[in-house]
Amino acid sequence: MDTAEMVESTKMSTVLESGWQKQLASEFTEPYMLHLKEFLQTSKNSKKIIYPKSQDVFQAFNLTPFEDTKVVILGQDPYHGPNQAIGLCFAVAPGIKVPPSLQNIYKELKADVNIPIVQHGNLIPWAKQGVFLLNSVLTVEAGKPASHQGKGWEQFTNTVIQRLNAQDRPLVFLLWGAYAQKKGALVDANKHLVLQAAHPSPFAAARGFFGCRHFSKTNEFLIRTGQTPIDWHLPEQA
Repeated sequence: MDTAEMVESTKMSTVLESGWQKQLASEFTEPYMLHLKEFLQTSKNSKKIIYPKSQDVFQAFNLTPFEDTKVVILGQDPYHGPNQAIGLCFAVAPGIKVPPSLQNIYKELKADVNIPIVQHGNLIPWAKQGVFLLNSVLTVEAGKPASHQGKGWEQFTNTVIQRLNAQDRPLVFLLWGAYAQKKGALVDANKHLVLQAAHPSPFAAARGFFGCRHFSKTNEFLIRTGQTPIDWHLPEQA
């Protein structure tokens, strides 16, 4: 990964949407982020393949501006297979087989709000409506799941959650699985709606993800708080 593209010196104007830039620019001068940058540069110099592509690392931020965020879905780290990760949790690039966890998300969506199941992983229409699809860790080495955990991204995304939590406007946080739920400690549940369920992976979905009705509950909350609900429909073709 070309970290010069991730952070050009300490400037973020070419990387992050302006609202996120205002919220997060100072993070890129923090020691932990400089260490992360060094780690990524060393990985690049060692010819390691890093996902997603450098221009997609912050795609969630650029597709869902800070001021427009209404719903936060938190994932763990990017997919580690070729051409899968695009910088949005659970989503995959066009032409890539829908991963099992996303298949289960689609099944719950159909059961909850009768949304037809599609055969692609393009979640950009959600992101453009204010659904912030954030991974806790934003990069991964090819073929090595969780390989970039503990390198600094978690501190960065903790700050992201804290900035969102501090907003006056009530948001919805969808925390699926124990890893995501740990981030829930950063959220004021008296201000925001925090919905928790099992992870949608095939190993856990039957233990509480199926039947959670998070999609309808999200829209009920948004309507109740005077916000536009999410249209969860996805195009038939990616």
